[in-house]
Amino acid sequence: MSRLTTLAAALFDDRRLKSSLPELDHLHLDTAPGRVRTLAELLLHDHGFEFAKLLVEDLGSNVALRFFFFHPEDHVLVSIETDASENLPTISDSIHAADWYEREAEDLFGLHFSGHPFLGDFVLHDDVWPEDIAPMRRRYAATTQSASAAGASTWQPRQQLTESGSVVFPVGPVWGDFSEAGLYILEGPGEQILLAHTRLFFKYRAVEKIAEGLPVSAVVLLAERFSGNAAVAHALALCQAAERISHTVVPERAQRLRMVLAELERMRYHMAVLAELAGSTGLAVGKAIGQELEEALLRLAARVGGHRYLFGLIVPGGLARDLDAEAPALLATELPPLLARIRHYRRLLEASSSFLDRIEEMGVLNAADTARYATVGPVGRASGRSQDLRCVLPYADYAKWPPAVAVESEGDGYARMRVFFQEIESAGTLLCAVLDALPTGPVSADWVPCEGSALGWAEAPSGAFFDWLRIGAEGHVQRWSAGTPGYRNWHAFHHAVEDTAFQDFPIIMASFGLSVAENDR
Repeated sequence: MSRLTTLAAALFDDRRLKSSLPELDHLHLDTAPGRVRTLAELLLHDHGFEFAKLLVEDLGSNVALRFFFFHPEDHVLVSIETDASENLPTISDSIHAADWYEREAEDLFGLHFSGHPFLGDFVLHDDVWPEDIAPMRRRYAATTQSASAAGASTWQPRQQLTESGSVVFPVGPVWGDFSEAGLYILEGPGEQILLAHTRLFFKYRAVEKIAEGLPVSAVVLLAERFSGNAAVAHALALCQAAERISHTVVPERAQRLRMVLAELERMRYHMAVLAELAGSTGLAVGKAIGQELEEALLRLAARVGGHRYLFGLIVPGGLARDLDAEAPALLATELPPLLARIRHYRRLLEASSSFLDRIEEMGVLNAADTARYATVGPVGRASGRSQDLRCVLPYADYAKWPPAVAVESEGDGYARMRVFFQEIESAGTLLCAVLDALPTGPVSADWVPCEGSALGWAEAPSGAFFDWLRIGAEGHVQRWSAGTPGYRNWHAFHHAVEDTAFQDFPIIMASFGLSVAENDR
C-alpha cells in the first residue's frame, strides 16, 4: 500500500483528476483525455510501473477507455479512465506497447487516436470488412453478417523497399506444417530480410462480442476454447476477475490445485514449442522425440484432470471437482522420470552443432526493443525482462510458493530455448513441492454472480494475460476483454526477423512459441 499512498498523495492534488480511494491493491484515476499521456508517462518513468492493458467499454451513455498499469515490485495496480467520446491523443509514440491496443480500439469501437501513424486494416481487414461498422459497440448485433470474402482475392501486400532487386515474399496466411492463419510479409534483396510485417486476424471470431449477455459459466467455456493450448491460464484469469467482483474467497486446496493444473499446462505447452523448434531446423528425429514427450505430458494431464488440455476444471469459486484421490501420487510418481527424460532431450539438442548453429545469435530481440514493446513471458525473459505475474502480482498460492524465474540476456533463439527448458524444470519442481504440501478441504466456494467489474490475470505459458470482466445486475456478462500475450510479442516479432536470412524465418517463429489463435479471438 505504500506505493499507492505515495502515488495518491502526488496525484490527488491535481484538480483535473477525479479519483477513488485506494482499494486494497488498486488505485483508479478518472481524468480528461488530454491528461492520459502525462499520467501514463508519470507512472512509467517516475514510479516504475509497467503497462498492462488498454480496455474500451461501451457503457451506453458513453464510451469509456481504461489504461491499466502494474508495479512489478509493490504488487499494485493503477487504472486511468477517460471518456472516449472526446478527442483521444495517442500514447503509442510514448508507450509503444499500447500501439496494437489503440489500433484494435479504432477497428472494433470506431475510436480515433489523433497522432497515431497507422490506423485501420488491423483486426478488421479492409478487403473483407466494410468501413465504420464498429462491431463491438452496443448498437451492433452479434448476429449481423458483415464480413465478406468477395474482396479478399483482390488484396495485395504493399512493397515498401524500392531499391533494385528487392522482392516481397509473403508467407501465409495458409502454409505447410502450420495450423494457424497468419500472413508474414518479408521484403529484401536476395536472401536477406530487411523489412518484415505481421498481418494477423484472418480468423477473427468475435468471441468477446458473443460473450455479451451470456452467463459467466458460458464465457468460461469460451475463454478455455478460443485458444485451447492455454485453457487453464485463460479460464483462471477470467474466474479470478469474477471472484474479485463478488469478493469470493477460494479455498486453500483449490488454490493449490489451480497451481498444479497451471504448471502442468506450462510444461506441456513449452514441450510443444521445443518440439516445433527442433523440427524447424530440420531435426526430424529431434522433433519426434519432443512430440513424444509432449504426448506423455498430455496423457498425464488426461489421467490427472480428465482431459488432455484440462478443460472444464477451473470455475468461479475454485474447481468444478476435486482431483481423484490417486492423482497426487500419480503426479509424484510420473513427474521425476519425465523431467529426467526432458533433461536428456535438452542434452541431445545442445550436443547437435547443426542445431545450435541455426538458433545461436539468430532472431535476436535486443533489450531496448524488449523494453519498448514490453514483451512478456519466455520471449521477454530471454531478453532480460524478468516480469512474471506469478511473482509481481501473485495469485492462487504463488505468494507462498513463488517460482524460480528463468532469465537470459542474449535474446536469441538459443536464449529462448534455454528459458523454455528452465521453465519446464521450474514448473516440475514447483509441482512436486506443492503436491507434498497439499491441504485437505473443499475445492470450491459458493460463488454467486453479482454486479460489478474487475481485472483478473494469470501468467499464461506464453506470458502475461489480463482479463477484464463486467457483470450486469441480472448476473450476465456485459463486457469481457482478453488481453493476450501475443499483443506484445507478435508486435515485436518483426524486430527479431529483420536482418536475417529468409530460410531462418520459420526457425525464429518457432522459437517465439506464440499462438495466432490467442490473438484472433
